[in-house]
Amino acid sequence: MADSVSQPAPTADPVLAGFRSSIDNIDAALIHILAERFRITKAVGAYKADKALPPSDPAREERQIARLRALAVEANLDPEFSEKFIRFVIDEVIRHHRQARTP
Repeated sequence: MADSVSQPAPTADPVLAGFRSSIDNIDAALIHILAERFRITKAVGAYKADKALPPSDPAREERQIARLRALAVEANLDPEFSEKFIRFVIDEVIRHHRQARTP
């Protein structure tokens, strides 16, 4: 029976294999961090639905985007990329919050 998580194909180049192993570990960590973020935002969505609060908060979203763009610059990451990424995440969170409001 095969694992549900596929393993990377071996490579003859040990340096490349080391880089790829590090990338694989980081990718796994990103998935776990995103899963935790969405567990928390799911609770936020339920709270907002219970309190009849709007599913989105544009002012908070813009502050968060500005903050993360600044962090990206500090981390030597393209701030345009970071904004696209967080906007994608925020849009998905808002979609979940809207779903939480429907009976």
